[in-house]
Amino acid sequence: MSDGVANQPQLITYVDRLAGDLAGLHRVLTDELAGAFGGVHLLPFFDPIDGADAGFDPSDHTTVDPRLGDWDGVSAIGADVAVMADLIVNHVSSSSPQFRDWQERGAESPYADMFLTLDRVFPEGATDDALDLIYRPRPGRPFTDYEIAGEVRRMWTTFTRDQIDIDVTSPAAWSYLIAVLDRFAAAGVKVVRLDAVGYAIKRPGTSCFMIPETFEFIARIADEAHRRGMQVLVEIRSHHRRQLDIARQVDLVYDFALPPLVLHALHTGDAMPLRRWLEIAPRNCVTVLDTHDGIGIVDVAPDGRMPGLISGEAVDSLVEAIHDATEGRSRAATGAVASNVDLYQLNSTFYEALGSDDEAFFLARLIQVLCPGTPQVYYAGLLAAPNDMDLLARTGVGRDINRPYYDRAELDAALARPVVRRLVDLLRWRTARSDLFDGEFELLDGPPTELGLRWTGGGHRLEARIDVAARTHRIDVDGVAVPIGREP
Repeated sequence: MSDGVANQPQLITYVDRLAGDLAGLHRVLTDELAGAFGGVHLLPFFDPIDGADAGFDPSDHTTVDPRLGDWDGVSAIGADVAVMADLIVNHVSSSSPQFRDWQERGAESPYADMFLTLDRVFPEGATDDALDLIYRPRPGRPFTDYEIAGEVRRMWTTFTRDQIDIDVTSPAAWSYLIAVLDRFAAAGVKVVRLDAVGYAIKRPGTSCFMIPETFEFIARIADEAHRRGMQVLVEIRSHHRRQLDIARQVDLVYDFALPPLVLHALHTGDAMPLRRWLEIAPRNCVTVLDTHDGIGIVDVAPDGRMPGLISGEAVDSLVEAIHDATEGRSRAATGAVASNVDLYQLNSTFYEALGSDDEAFFLARLIQVLCPGTPQVYYAGLLAAPNDMDLLARTGVGRDINRPYYDRAELDAALARPVVRRLVDLLRWRTARSDLFDGEFELLDGPPTELGLRWTGGGHRLEARIDVAARTHRIDVDGVAVPIGREP
């Protein structure tokens, strides 16, 4: 990342699920993982971390859950690595003091204009055709009835019934969002991730997703973040053409097309779709292979008349290949069978999506860190985690298959595995070479099974050849072979 945040690998993690609390995470980052990461995306650490959506529905967005520590703990981590935090712009928890005050006092509440009702968007009423236009990541209509000061009101609830959408154009909602930004800035947060921002603006007669007014809102909130010395990362899952359009209008975007294309390459031995994407992919991107959400498909699939990066048939084949690679465990966690919010995502750890094959998994990470963009590595991916079927059985939430909890002994055991040691070594190498990856990137010619990459920067030249069919690789820096990722 530019403008003061180094282009170095970043860890994505829940604080409690990896290291117990903020102090524990700080120790891991500066001890076992020292030199591997230049930044960390702290998944929601606000109060509470265990609501309806794993922290993405905070009751108090300006308070650290006391089970994790406090803002001083966030600042302490930020003194060693750049911290990214989530600004959850679309909604708040139904247990938030603002919503409860409105429920009790109605129009007398200072938060009366903060929350989005159906009639606030459709004051003349909404036809079925108008409602059918609304884009939503789960089946059914995005509304839930709540009693507000003795009157039943139909609330806009894009994700779950416990996540109440806010009217980001209202003074109360804007003040709320600015208060969160101020709290982040005071703690030394360097990057703000706008969670679910694509849904933030609703207008009648539209999809209510990434409409022109959404970009106006993103620019407005980004300007406030910039004033406080923070960059903005926009989180949107959509067809790759829309992603390219969005990238031209924002600071940073995710490359959500990369994960399914890497999986497609390693499952089929065909690197061509990945190569074609890298020719046009946005350069102001954060690359991921896995996150706290599922593995997205919409970013590479066809959308109506717009062709995908791979065909619809290839998408179907990839999904089935992943289900086979996980021996059906991903199927048990994907779709309506497991209370999923996002039906267009497939739930599995990335390690199991590649059949728990150490070499394929390492090559996937190698591709990621060599591609343009700032690589982020999810904690379950860092530790080559298997699918957590016990957690899935306890919660019934599909995405929990990829959200494991580690105690100290389990973490030590995971870090000692050869595949994890190889990955940590790779990340340390990539972190130390950030000047090279701030340079010029180009693709190299080669057979359809091969991904050839060249970087020129910092006075050095790197050339990499990765054969996705043979699952081999060679990396040369200044003409000398570099033994990255060899068995420790």
